[in-house]
Amino acid sequence: MSMAAGMGRGAGGGGGGAFAGMRSMRRDRSVLEHRIKPGTTRRVLSFARPYRRILTIFMLAVVLDAVVTAVNPLILRAIIDKGIANKNEALIVQLAVLAAVLAVADAGFSLLERRISASIGEGLIYDMRVKVFRHVQSMPVAFFSRTQTGALISRLNNDVIGAQQAFTDLLSNVVGNAVLVVIVLATMFWLSWSVTLVALLLLPVFLVPARRVGQRVGTMMRQGYDLNSEMNMTMTERFNVSGAMLVKLFGRPEDEAATFEDRAGRVRDIGVTQATYSRVFFIFLSLTASLATAFTYGFGGVAVVNGTLQVGTVVALTAYLARLYGPLTQLSSVQLDVMTTLVSFERLFEILDLEPMVKEAPDAVPIPRGPATIVFDHVSFSYPTAEEVSLASLEAVATLDRAPSGLVLDDVCFTVAPGTMTALVGPSGAGKTTISSLVPRLYDVTGGSVSINGVNVADATFSSLKDAVGVVTQDAHLFHDTLRANLVYARPDATDAEVTVALEHAQIKELVDALPNGLDTVVGERGYRLSGGEKQRVALARLLLKAPAVVVLDEATAHLDAESEAAVQRALAETLEGRTSVVIAHRLSTIRDADEILVIDHGRVVQRGDHTSLLAQGGLYADLYETQFATQESRSDPQAP
Repeated sequence: MSMAAGMGRGAGGGGGGAFAGMRSMRRDRSVLEHRIKPGTTRRVLSFARPYRRILTIFMLAVVLDAVVTAVNPLILRAIIDKGIANKNEALIVQLAVLAAVLAVADAGFSLLERRISASIGEGLIYDMRVKVFRHVQSMPVAFFSRTQTGALISRLNNDVIGAQQAFTDLLSNVVGNAVLVVIVLATMFWLSWSVTLVALLLLPVFLVPARRVGQRVGTMMRQGYDLNSEMNMTMTERFNVSGAMLVKLFGRPEDEAATFEDRAGRVRDIGVTQATYSRVFFIFLSLTASLATAFTYGFGGVAVVNGTLQVGTVVALTAYLARLYGPLTQLSSVQLDVMTTLVSFERLFEILDLEPMVKEAPDAVPIPRGPATIVFDHVSFSYPTAEEVSLASLEAVATLDRAPSGLVLDDVCFTVAPGTMTALVGPSGAGKTTISSLVPRLYDVTGGSVSINGVNVADATFSSLKDAVGVVTQDAHLFHDTLRANLVYARPDATDAEVTVALEHAQIKELVDALPNGLDTVVGERGYRLSGGEKQRVALARLLLKAPAVVVLDEATAHLDAESEAAVQRALAETLEGRTSVVIAHRLSTIRDADEILVIDHGRVVQRGDHTSLLAQGGLYADLYETQFATQESRSDPQAP
């Protein structure tokens, strides 16, 4: 058997050999200095608990494969010393058949190991991804407003795969290699302790430089990951609609290309260097193995000439050497493999241990159906600190900001009667959007309470709250999917007839009918194929399909042209008919239709009433009217004062 074949075989199909040894050595050795949190190992094993039975079969296959791998050189020895030397044709044939049977068994064990390893590995990936994804979905909006999306996705992709690979590699390598090394060393010492000692003297000659090369490759891998991250970030930011438009509008495509070429060039250069260092590792391994083989043939050959060893024994010793260096290299990095596994899992547990601030109460009750009454009872609110809702590693900062935000809302009291509309107006930053966010319980209040139909939203079931409240934001978000998929997202069981009615009420059916593919038209990323007014009306149609008792419109009519505004206003009239609504609006037409207007300033309700009475009172509303709304009124009614 060739030295290369032996090194590539390792401890069996589960993952031995020189490549696995290189992979272990090039892992980040800084993890050895990391202090693992107590209980991490127990939690890691909990993920493997559902796979106990298949893991037992896997470990048995790894051990049997290692045994079969160790037996082959003894068969070669017998063929040479007892078959060829004694010219015993029958024995040669029998041993050759046995070697062939063992080869088939070895291939079978390798295939079984790979199949089981893939099942366990992919199962672990599935379990961890689903658990982390479900947990992230339960996090409050404050979590997403602080977290880097790329860092979060990396946890779901890179860390999950890293944990799975380290876990399955660790199982197969430690058990298989340990069994193989014990059997090989015991057999080699039994065959010739003196030749074995000579062959092992060369092991440090390989391990010392190999570990240094591995550390260097590990450093380059980290640099490569960082550079790839920068390059991917450049592509992500420039290839979305907003980024591409910005580049074109400011006319800097050449500068962008130069920046990308620089980053791509650094990725290329470090890739070449890394490939060179990786090749050095294999050269060291091959050279050491070749030297050990030469020493074995040299000392063994002399022993054969002197009559103390047989030729078959020397061949067997050489074959065993081919099976020894790779597994020993991997076993020398067991501590590193264990720590890499634990660190990868720990990074996932960091997210799972971050408790969502907005949780359903254990004794939650449903909100009664029917016309809704909203009550804000002495509500105060301050936004949570970064430490309460996020992780430093997900924000790319060393430590999280612990400073409290201060009160954003202070003693806010009002009631919205069933079927009425309350408009919120005030300067930017006054707290209007915060108030609208508390109705669907995107945040929990700091003091006081928000209730719908007599049920505190903090005590309501999530499902009943989601059914009761519908929200349309200023920048209506649409997924990169068809119009139909975006509409029925609010109600997956909606029929085509119900979708058609919603489109008609939202004043957008004619537009949809005019599209070549109708409801099957893909709207593009964030709905960029539609205008602002069209997106607003699609969002209103989606809300109409949901048919909530409470509607929250967060500046839904802002930044529209006159034609779009007119269409949206007609859609709003249909949407709000008979529903309790809280509206943040910059359009005078919307505010005039409100049953009550609340003037918000510095987190407090400073004025309340209808449009006419508030103008008569003067104060902040009159000032806002003069600066924001009077021009709208004069455009709509030239005779207005």
